[in-house]
Amino acid sequence: MPHSAPASQHAGTSRFPNTPLPPRAGAGLKAEHIDAVLTDDYRIGFLEVHAENYMGDGGPVHQALAAVRAEFPLSVHGVGLSIGSESGINPLHLERLARVVERYEPAMVSEHLAWSSHDAGYFNDLLPVPYNSRTLDRVVSHIVQIQDRLKRPILLENPSTYVAFEQTTMQETDFIREIACKSGCGLLLDVNNVFVSATNHGWKPLEYLRKFPLELVEEIHLAGHAEDVDDEGDLLLIDAHDRPVADAVWKLYETVIIQTGALPTLVEWDNDVPDWPVLRREAQLVEAVLDRLGPASLLGSRHAAG
Repeated sequence: MPHSAPASQHAGTSRFPNTPLPPRAGAGLKAEHIDAVLTDDYRIGFLEVHAENYMGDGGPVHQALAAVRAEFPLSVHGVGLSIGSESGINPLHLERLARVVERYEPAMVSEHLAWSSHDAGYFNDLLPVPYNSRTLDRVVSHIVQIQDRLKRPILLENPSTYVAFEQTTMQETDFIREIACKSGCGLLLDVNNVFVSATNHGWKPLEYLRKFPLELVEEIHLAGHAEDVDDEGDLLLIDAHDRPVADAVWKLYETVIIQTGALPTLVEWDNDVPDWPVLRREAQLVEAVLDRLGPASLLGSRHAAG
């Protein structure tokens, strides 16, 4: 579903170009890359920032992001709303997010299907939720609250998970579809998360993608993962964001693009961040897939995988 423009844009007071995310490669913006991004002959399709890094009132970080936003489409990705929390949405955090969104007028705003807070405490991890009707109603209510405040739909990202709950009564794909249909949000498909969760739980990733509501996907994430072992010695994948995208994830991504057509696709690299040319190369690999497979998609953008 297309996003409506922020109210400030309708009022003719937009500070930045009103540009949607193009169906190209994007990258997560890092402070050490800003000069290289702005001067590079290769113009990345879009950039994405974590909202929590820009919730202060001023300073060099805002000056730098304003310079970037003037030249590139922007996506704002939140990691702290704790959409799945039983404690509800922290109104102060939501207000801070709203100020970031109003300040930079991003093309898209996204968050995780997870929880990371309880009462006044915050955790460093994005923790999973059980998939059942009670959690479904809670998450839908929280998303509606967020969208009402931001005055726009958001995108919800599928999680990477390492444990399953006894209280789960729905498949993850059905749970996510119901959330989107009831709340009106769009979806952010993290292909690496699909592969990580499938490996950890013994799913078939292609079967997961066949059931996922690809027609609601408006942005895609790719990232690298690390290999570990669990207490029983079995393979355990960690959504580490600290290395290039794995070959198996590239193959899954190609499967998605064959179905959906070209979609904005972000390369995430948040830990052990390399120099900009390394991240640029990952983005160029994305562009190669989009150029090769996007025009020949089986069903076209915004259609289900069938």
